[in-house]
Amino acid sequence: MSSVLYDTPGPRAKARNLIVSVVFAVALAAGVWWLVSALGDKGHLEWAKWKPFTESSSWTVYLLPGLGNTLKAAALAMIIALPLGAVFGIARLSDHAWVRIPAGTVVEFFRAIPVLILMVFANELYSGSVEPDVRPLYAVVTGLVLYNASVLAEIVRAGILSLPSGQAEAGRAIGLRKSQTMRFILLPQAVTAMLPAIVSQLVVIVKDTALGGAMIGFTELLRSRGTMSAFYGNTIPSFIVVAVIFVVLNLILTTFASWLEKWLRNRKKSSGAVLGAAAIEDAKTVGAKARLGTSPDGGAGGSAV
Repeated sequence: MSSVLYDTPGPRAKARNLIVSVVFAVALAAGVWWLVSALGDKGHLEWAKWKPFTESSSWTVYLLPGLGNTLKAAALAMIIALPLGAVFGIARLSDHAWVRIPAGTVVEFFRAIPVLILMVFANELYSGSVEPDVRPLYAVVTGLVLYNASVLAEIVRAGILSLPSGQAEAGRAIGLRKSQTMRFILLPQAVTAMLPAIVSQLVVIVKDTALGGAMIGFTELLRSRGTMSAFYGNTIPSFIVVAVIFVVLNLILTTFASWLEKWLRNRKKSSGAVLGAAAIEDAKTVGAKARLGTSPDGGAGGSAV
């Protein structure tokens, strides 16, 4: 039985696929064996190097405070960058050149500068005006916001432009202004399409917090790991544990995004949703009120442009 994407393999193809799978499994097992052997030969698998992770002091003194700073910087950057990126992305689609051109200039400028340079520049900019103990956090958040907001702006713009042109034309046909079309028609449909790219960028934000620890002394998770490994002498084990922590954080983020995407699709806010009769009547009501110069909630508003 054939699929939409490919034909069902025949006997020879099945045999070939089985051979390739076995060869790949053997190669993977050999690679894992070589890695474990190399770590064992250099003493990285000794219990003395892994024992500190079973003690509470290693977590309460080093890892958990660093993890807290990582989550704090990432959360602040996400909270600020998401709405800021949405505003600049929509501004780049404006019909007014005095809005579109400055927004595009800001987005292209900060998108072209490495986030590490933005952090270093912000750290120097805050020198003398921000307390030294919180200045690295301010610098890291500023760098992450400036860079990722510009990237998210492009994601928002691309997500809206990916919708069929008939969606905007339908909004104009029932008398909606461009802002109302964007709010009630385009954005709800584009959110689901943009969500995978947005989540990928949020994962980048979490990982890029480590740049602040490398350059400006921000005590995030990776920098705290360095302090701990210098005390216990377990460099490779500490790297492995921190890598696992980052993997778990990103898995939680992507799992939440998958749940959110399914929830949005169930609410029929994706681009594939079919509007029912009630939704169409509501849209017509909004359009009629817009033509009469009233707001959708019945209050007085300005005349339609």
